[in-house]
Amino acid sequence: MDVNLQFWSTEGKSFFQRFLHWADILDPTVLLKSNEEIENSRLLLQTGAQTLQEPLGDKKVKEAWKLSLSSVHPGSGEIIPLVFRPPAFLPLVAPLVFASLLPHRGAKQAFIWQFLFHAYAAGFTIANGNATAKAEETALPQKLPQKLPQKQLLLSTGAVCYSACMGAFPYFVMTQHRLSGPMEMFFRKILPIPLLACLSAFNVMIVRGTEYENGIEVMDKNGKVIGVSQKAGMKAVHDTALSRAALFGTAVIIPESLLYFLHRTNFLLRNPHALTPLRLLMTVSALGALLPVSFSVFPQLREIKRDDLEKEILSSTEETELFYNRGV
Repeated sequence: MDVNLQFWSTEGKSFFQRFLHWADILDPTVLLKSNEEIENSRLLLQTGAQTLQEPLGDKKVKEAWKLSLSSVHPGSGEIIPLVFRPPAFLPLVAPLVFASLLPHRGAKQAFIWQFLFHAYAAGFTIANGNATAKAEETALPQKLPQKLPQKQLLLSTGAVCYSACMGAFPYFVMTQHRLSGPMEMFFRKILPIPLLACLSAFNVMIVRGTEYENGIEVMDKNGKVIGVSQKAGMKAVHDTALSRAALFGTAVIIPESLLYFLHRTNFLLRNPHALTPLRLLMTVSALGALLPVSFSVFPQLREIKRDDLEKEILSSTEETELFYNRGV
């Protein structure tokens, strides 16, 4: 079992624990660390006998955990590309969410911003998904598994294009039919919010579709791999998609609701140009507050009951509780 998963097995048992750790891990300053520093931190954690028993007992060890958890994939042990690390998520996705929901002049401009947002979300999902071995890889020659990433790339491209088209759909309707009054309010202000949440969940389900198609590894409490489960893969993808939809849906509806009540205040009536920076500030604040909540709702090392697994796995173990890496 990777040391990151060992950390979550002891330090991620409650939502409050996970929330505090994610609030620390999402610190953008860790993006300034070099790959050499990350590798040294991993070496410290892997060779230190006391680090796993008392993971937060020493300041140097604590910083090593923070760097490892924020920069290294727990399934593959590889360093995550800089722009797709969890601490980079808020600085990069907040402007894209803000821009994608601005009043656009036409569907083409809306499509571009929607495409950029969903493309980054898809890249983040791929980089932080479950990277454990797939079932087919154990039975195929070395050259054939390379087709799996190509399939995932094709699915991801299709998901991004579809999500961008659907995200721009309200603006297309307004452009074609020149709506006004309540209908314009619905397509401009109301519909984009649930649409963004649903498309974010859809993005995750399609991009990580190979996980429930091929299965992901499940292990016992000691980290021994018991088998590959499609049901565990489905649960991992479903939980991540649900948390992603809740994140973006809530993070958008909060500032929009506040601005609705503030729109007719004396301050905004006298300073209409302050509306855009105020919306940006509220969007960034809402995403920043809700991001550690979204990552903490479900455990990183997710538990699954023995009875919920396939018969092939049931026959290979007597353990009643097994675990798998959920991904982010």
